Amino acid sequence: MSLFSSFGSLLTTMADGLDPLFGASAAAAAIVLFTLCVRAVLHPLARAAVRGEKARAALAPKVAELGRTHRDDPERMRRAMAELRTREGASPLAGCLPTLAQLPVFFVMYHVFVTGSGAGDLLDHTLAGVPLGAHWGGALSGGPGLVYLGLFALIAAVATWTYLRARKVTVPGAPGVARALPLLSFGTLVTAAVVPLAAALYLATSTTWTAVERALLHR
Repeated sequence: MSLFSSFGSLLTTMADGLDPLFGASAAAAAIVLFTLCVRAVLHPLARAAVRGEKARAALAPKVAELGRTHRDDPERMRRAMAELRTREGASPLAGCLPTLAQLPVFFVMYHVFVTGSGAGDLLDHTLAGVPLGAHWGGALSGGPGLVYLGLFALIAAVATWTYLRARKVTVPGAPGVARALPLLSFGTLVTAAVVPLAAALYLATSTTWTAVERALLHR
């Protein structure tokens, strides 16, 4: 059995178990539950990422001082900042750990939901009458349209919150990649607009988990 078939069988089994509670929406509930389980497993990485962010924030005064000291020598300033972060264990990309760890799961999920390979009849199941294999362009009015509208509203709200929060905690002098990361929060909204509903459910659940998780860890 291929990896994709195994994934599809797992979701089908979960949907069968949830059927008494969710009926026709059991498959959608299985996708949400599966996503929550994946994120729970990755929670230790999220905690490590937050510790890295706090370490970088604590180094902000030293980073600013290095910027003033070496402002006429960009190469020396870059080396000095790299040495400082290495010495203090504050990687500028530590916050990416949970996202990077999810990539294999997202790849398998994307392949199954987009191609239907290994999904069986999973994508024929519905959420509020909308097939999990459907795309938002085919349901812009009536009840189906409301499902996508609600999903996009949730993702957009989470993306905006993530963007505003990330802008506040970005350390001055951070690499360009780190400064651009807040913008990636809106990439989820774009992705959800082009993938099937099943994949969009995964994205919405995962991004919502991330927002709640980070709010709790930064209390």
